[in-house]
Amino acid sequence: MTVEGTAERKTARGGSKRTTAKKASPAKKETQSRARNSARPDQAEQDELVQLLTPEGKRVEHPEYAIDLSPEELRGLYRDMVLTRRFDAEATTLQRQGELGLWASLLGQEAAQIGSGRALRDDDYVFPTYREHGVAWCRGVDPTNLLGMFRGVNNGGWDPNSNNFHLYTIVIGSQTLHATGYAMGVQKDGADSAVIAYFGDGASSQGDVAESFTFSAVYNAPVVFFCQNNQWAISEPTEKQTRVPLYQRAQGFGFPGVRVDGNDVLACLAVTKAALERARTGQGPTLVEAFTYRMGAHTTSDDPTRYRADEERLAWEAKDPILRLRKYLEAEGIADDAFLAAIDEESETLGKRVRDAVRAMPDPDHLAIFENVYADGHALVDEERAQFAAYQASFADADAAAEGN
Repeated sequence: MTVEGTAERKTARGGSKRTTAKKASPAKKETQSRARNSARPDQAEQDELVQLLTPEGKRVEHPEYAIDLSPEELRGLYRDMVLTRRFDAEATTLQRQGELGLWASLLGQEAAQIGSGRALRDDDYVFPTYREHGVAWCRGVDPTNLLGMFRGVNNGGWDPNSNNFHLYTIVIGSQTLHATGYAMGVQKDGADSAVIAYFGDGASSQGDVAESFTFSAVYNAPVVFFCQNNQWAISEPTEKQTRVPLYQRAQGFGFPGVRVDGNDVLACLAVTKAALERARTGQGPTLVEAFTYRMGAHTTSDDPTRYRADEERLAWEAKDPILRLRKYLEAEGIADDAFLAAIDEESETLGKRVRDAVRAMPDPDHLAIFENVYADGHALVDEERAQFAAYQASFADADAAAEGN
């Protein structure tokens, strides 16, 4: 759909002068209505939202969820979000310069990812989608390792078992099944660790997610389903996917759901920590809906201006997760100018390191795609490898012939 307005030219009666009357298209009106609703949720939705830090940077209490962090831990959360955003911005720029084939930005979702990521224990296991760059940061995955797949030089870039952080999953929703199966295995092993699966509001419409909910509930699996509701499944708004808030879907499967302010890093940390502890203590799964917003495009191949209005984005910019934590830190005297300047300098150093690392990545072995298909080899794969090798060699022969002429 489009948000572009239509213009009708009408000729005034009794004369030849033409005037233009601009009318908003139905799509434009819809996105404008969405902007108002998403910026100012109704009272019922506001009451459901777990929030510990307002957009203005004020601490508020919640009757069920609380978090007590030291000044050092609070500064650490701010550092995590700033550096994650800087890395994400550099990756977007690299794609625009032709260094990456594609990139899925997390801009605006830093609080949801850092808050939930810092709630994890080392022995917990993470199943991400393709946008969890902040969670990867929390798990100790080097940012440069995230970029190999998007540059086309590898199929992942890191060992999942080294950080208990699975490889990125491109297929929408399938990782929730992987997480549920892994959690059932953890349960059978008698371990007290938990599993967390990340997915978006669009993935909540996939059958894989519903199956995951069923299995995890029936087997009381120690898994947390963390849905980042960023309002748009590419160009499809949330209200076109569900008639009830996403977190309420958990009730139909027999386990609890909770909606948290996804731009509040403190609330995301508190809610995720409680859900993980619930899983570890044998109380089964929890669905966490982080109510947030995708500030940028779905991926670098997307143009969000075609389906959503600028006023919607501007309304959410006022609830920026980094800005609200900074306001709180400054008001409480937890962060001074020297600290903020040091973080900015560190972020620029990170951006340069990422840029240099990507450009230094070696080209992949063209024949590597045929390796590890079968444990003991296969005649058909060997034949295909030979055919592809001959095809690649033909280019070298053509180049040599051209030089000879």
